[in-house]
Amino acid sequence: MQTKAVEQSIWALALQKVQDYKMLVKFRLTLTVVFSSVMAFLIAVSGPVSWVAVAILAAGGFLVTGAANALNQVLERDYDKLMKRTAGRPLAAGRMGTSEAVMAAGFMSLFGITLLALFNPWAAFFGMLALVTYAFLYTPMKRLSPSAVAIGAVPGALPTLIGCVAAQGELTFLGLSLFALQFLWQFPHFWSIGWLGFEDYSKAGYKLMPTNRRGECDRRIGLQAFLYAIFLVPVGLIPFMLGVSGWVSAAVVAALSLGYAYFGWNFYKAGSRKSALQLMFFSFAYIPVSLVVLFADKI
Repeated sequence: MQTKAVEQSIWALALQKVQDYKMLVKFRLTLTVVFSSVMAFLIAVSGPVSWVAVAILAAGGFLVTGAANALNQVLERDYDKLMKRTAGRPLAAGRMGTSEAVMAAGFMSLFGITLLALFNPWAAFFGMLALVTYAFLYTPMKRLSPSAVAIGAVPGALPTLIGCVAAQGELTFLGLSLFALQFLWQFPHFWSIGWLGFEDYSKAGYKLMPTNRRGECDRRIGLQAFLYAIFLVPVGLIPFMLGVSGWVSAAVVAALSLGYAYFGWNFYKAGSRKSALQLMFFSFAYIPVSLVVLFADKI
């Protein structure tokens, strides 16, 4: 009986450690990042698709993103304790030491950048740029200025550019257009999330909204969300203009962008929790649907 109890205890500790590492790398968020990079690769690649290359890109992207998220939690561990949604993270809760998290981030970044370098120097460079800007620029800036949103949008959009340069071996207009698409998309996406979690962010001292009082910034961020979504319309037409995809995907992406703008405008007019939730949920679908449609139209 005692042996069985020990085995169960060991098994429970092992499961908890797996869960802690999933939280450390922000597993689901990291998978969405990998998805963006892989889809951009499939859109950009010419000729037959090498699924070995896709697997290498996915693994490299996952490790680099996981390293950035781990470093983010190391730097924010004391602030994570102050927010409901982050208090259970392994570093904030004390289940994992800082040295362990830093070591994991180091190994993940080393192997991740190495895998991206198998494609070309561009992929490795942009992977390292995403890691450094997210962990060491965006993370500390969150407590200093709302400009952190714009800074964070750069590493947030780099996965699509990494996928394109991995496929094409150079910086192209297609890569820049997909980067711009994901860059612009992030502003309405994040502002809806930031508005909904305003009190929680304020507890940790994060200055992510234009003002210190949520009611004062409702209309401002709603209008900006609308404008950024409108900018997505011409950006979404660039792959069609480059001859990479057809008119069907151009029409769908334009319609998605206009729908995104509608919800941004609704948020601007209403400034309510419901309108913020609608904008947020639409933002979740925008990038994956756009990338899948661009790839499908290419086929």
